[in-house]
Amino acid sequence: MKITKISYERLHLKLVEPYTIAYETIEETTNFILKLETEGKWTAYGCSAPDLTVTGEGPEQVEEAIKDIIIPYLKGKNPFTYNKILAELKELLGKKSSALAMVDIALHDLIAKKAEVPLYQFLGGYRNCISTSITIGILPLEDTLQRASEFVKQGFTILKIKGGHNLQEDIEKMMRVHEKYPQLILRFDGNQGYNVAESVAFVEATKKIGIQIFEQPTKVKREKKLGKVTDQVHIPVMADESIKTLADAFRLAQNERIDMINIKLMKVGGISEAKHINSVAKSANLEVMVGCIDECSLGISAGLHFALSRPNIQYADLDGHLDMENDPFKGIFKLKNGILYPSESPGLGWIDS
Repeated sequence: MKITKISYERLHLKLVEPYTIAYETIEETTNFILKLETEGKWTAYGCSAPDLTVTGEGPEQVEEAIKDIIIPYLKGKNPFTYNKILAELKELLGKKSSALAMVDIALHDLIAKKAEVPLYQFLGGYRNCISTSITIGILPLEDTLQRASEFVKQGFTILKIKGGHNLQEDIEKMMRVHEKYPQLILRFDGNQGYNVAESVAFVEATKKIGIQIFEQPTKVKREKKLGKVTDQVHIPVMADESIKTLADAFRLAQNERIDMINIKLMKVGGISEAKHINSVAKSANLEVMVGCIDECSLGISAGLHFALSRPNIQYADLDGHLDMENDPFKGIFKLKNGILYPSESPGLGWIDS
């Protein structure tokens, strides 16, 4: 089997409501969809969601890479040599991780379609569904409570609240949400907004409500401070922005600076690299969550299939598609009462109509 035709589409995706995190407000996003066709009946798709802060590349850089590097390189290639393809493309693309992830996802989609099985089964098929959290950005207290109420009505059981702007406001939000909805599992994402003292103070003040995960409280380039937080608090500390490469995962694990890893396919370069990072986490006895950025349902589907394939991936935060007004891949998987179920069609489950 050879790749005979490569094309792409640039998607401008508007969010139903802008959201705020510790370092920016997001109103819209750009995704790219790569389409691979073979001389047989198989067609496959991959997704890129560039983000200057998270993936190190912007939309113009990704589009240029698709036209100048990815399309010329892939034509005529055998997708079953994907390790060689991805290794060579990684060198050519440099630090464009979401562009590499897009190719990686499309290759995995193509191979699973050739095998005529859903991608999660091709990757190992450990489980067939997983609960996801849904995220509330930085909002005033009453708006946070209102959003939590909406999500509870929709059946979600896990809520992730973002903070990092104001310690006391963050504490009050978490306490009030728990008071109103004690049945919810709560996670908190500091988005690099705290120092060590603030991180410890936050955990101490919210000790009674049982926060499940404390995500990236300190700055990316302050790994020793992240380790100090881990040493001083009783709940799991998870690295997100601090882990973009296999070397990052190994270094943080080796120095025992974290309890958990958040793997995002766009951030690390796709499923192949995610498998290596997950193996490092497993060897270091670190828990793993599969997360996302602002990805359409095709990108989220790839993260879902990967999460379902590994026994040590116990957590998911795959909600990046839910606020998109014009997502062309809606229906590629099912979400019911906060639980994600993959398509049972081959590959990622998307077939041209």
